[in-house]
Amino acid sequence: MSTNVYKMASKKEKKARKKKEAELVKKSSKKKSSKKSIGFGKFLPYAVAIVAFTFICFTTAINNEFVNWDDDKNFYENEHITSLNEDNFWSNTYDIFTNSVIGGYNPLSVWTFALEKTIFGFEKPMYWHLNNVLLHLICTFLVFLIGRKLGLTLWASVLFAGLFGVHPLRVESVAWVTERKDVLYGAFYLTAILYYLKYILEERKKSYMVIIWVCFILSLFSKIQAVILPISFILIDYYFDGSLDFKKILRKAPLFVGSLIIGIINIRFLSEQGSFETNVTYTGISRLFIGSYQYSVYLVKSLIPYRMAPLYPYPSELPMHYYVSILSFILSAIIMVWAYLKNKKVIFFGLGFFIANVFFLLQILGAGQGFLADRFTYIAYLGLFFIYSYYFGKLLETKAKYKTPLIASSMILLLVYGFITFNQNKIWKNSGTLWTHVLKYSQNSTLPYGNRANYYRDNGQKDLALIDYNERIRLKADDAGVFNSRARLFFNSNNRDTLLLALNDYNKAIDLKLNEINKLKSTNKHDAANSESIGIAEYYVNKGATFAKLGNYDQALVNLNEGVKFNPNFVNAYHNRSVIYNMRKQFPEALADINKFLEFRPYNAQILYEKARLHNVLRQPTEALNAANKSLKYGYKNGLIYVERAKAYHNLQKFAEAKQDLKQAQNMKVNIDQGLINTIMSK
Repeated sequence: MSTNVYKMASKKEKKARKKKEAELVKKSSKKKSSKKSIGFGKFLPYAVAIVAFTFICFTTAINNEFVNWDDDKNFYENEHITSLNEDNFWSNTYDIFTNSVIGGYNPLSVWTFALEKTIFGFEKPMYWHLNNVLLHLICTFLVFLIGRKLGLTLWASVLFAGLFGVHPLRVESVAWVTERKDVLYGAFYLTAILYYLKYILEERKKSYMVIIWVCFILSLFSKIQAVILPISFILIDYYFDGSLDFKKILRKAPLFVGSLIIGIINIRFLSEQGSFETNVTYTGISRLFIGSYQYSVYLVKSLIPYRMAPLYPYPSELPMHYYVSILSFILSAIIMVWAYLKNKKVIFFGLGFFIANVFFLLQILGAGQGFLADRFTYIAYLGLFFIYSYYFGKLLETKAKYKTPLIASSMILLLVYGFITFNQNKIWKNSGTLWTHVLKYSQNSTLPYGNRANYYRDNGQKDLALIDYNERIRLKADDAGVFNSRARLFFNSNNRDTLLLALNDYNKAIDLKLNEINKLKSTNKHDAANSESIGIAEYYVNKGATFAKLGNYDQALVNLNEGVKFNPNFVNAYHNRSVIYNMRKQFPEALADINKFLEFRPYNAQILYEKARLHNVLRQPTEALNAANKSLKYGYKNGLIYVERAKAYHNLQKFAEAKQDLKQAQNMKVNIDQGLINTIMSK
């Protein structure tokens, strides 16, 4: 009995001792943090120097163009952004925050694109890229401050911020405008971490918690990866306390609720987009090995950034090293347990931070088209960089006589990383350079050929485009989309034989898509079949436009009507059909289609011009005047709009206004019928 009492007392003493030691560690950490916060001006030049060096490394990203990899869907073809004006600003904002883009819910990032479009337009991508770079510089500065708060020495903090700022795997997050979500969520995420550190190390001010919550919410609206923030806070608590306190974890329940809500919203949008079904080659246990391989690569690339590419396609079959990579999971688990038991707080915190922030990005579930992605490490690498920097600082302390060469070596490392980053930015110069770089490593992948072909086509490099389309078809000949894309290349010609080639490709695209729809219906996948049916509308509409270009208006209408049948919401069908009706002098039908188009896109200035013109043809001057005024309001810059408004004014007997608009059109060098000039100017 006495033995049991002794054991119980012994356990209580150990527990009390451990608690006391933890309190002493925490007090010591607070003192250290307090000391380091004094005279921050002394350390500011180092932080500024790292930020300035980071800026230099990313100057090659600022003058890049947009690229045809999700930039189109995110902003320059996104109707919520292209149609933005003062009349619909708030309604478009509401739409942005209640919809996804390609299955991803990151509305705040998309909303920043809307602001940039309003301020800079699409003609000045430099400012869009500059904003990405500036946000990354903010993140780099915050990392330096976080390093100081976590107790890193000055030179360790410099290395910590430097690794974050110029590591080559940052390039994808910064140089790609679409990845605004990385640098934006990162800025709010890191600010929240900084203020959480201030909250637990300095004074527990309520204002700090308000800042933390605001940043958390803004980060969640920027990118789904922000849902990990509560876990990052728990790891910070452990770093200072040396234990995982259940009560502190419980206090973060409201944060977890916020993460859960955004997580559910994202899962819903991803499911609707079909992102969980984009790769069915690998299922079951094989996905675990894909995830472990990703994890292994990210670990290695944190030190050796090799073979960096925007696209890492899935292998045709899993090589042996994918299976061996499962050891990385096992080894990491062993290290985490060992670090916790041995109170190796730096290793447990750093590795835990990395695992927590990268785990849901491993393609174990197979969400999205991505396999490996450099951008997935943007925040996650903070954990590994902290471990490297902490032990670098310790090395400076224990090997004081080698301090100068050690610091010089770290600076050389940053210079090497910076040089790689400086050059890596250049592959994002435009879509041509981007996909050419991808093809250096992935010559059997279809996406690079197709996207580079689209870039060549849209830039008038027809021969190069045709070579890439043909290679794309050689690799995968049962894809309807590539035949539609190649047909658009042929459509740009005025040669009859070339236009017939376009028709042939559109027919192939339609046949392939119809076969796909029938297969889906035969397996009772009716939702997927309906989705594909909507997609086929574009092929019929494009085929109709080709017939129109060949002068066969009857067949043009047949195909346009078929397109509308498959997808009544395909707006371009109404525009194209209105053109056919106009050529056939069927003006009421043409106007009806113009009005239908404007139901979907009421702020399209060019279509409003067409509406004004048709109203004038149909002797409806009041409606013509209203349409012309709207067209001008929404930015139509062609002088022809003044001609149409002059006609409307004249028919409404507002002769002074008609003359003024006619003169404006003449000043804009518009070719105007002399009879119309005489009619208006004679009044």
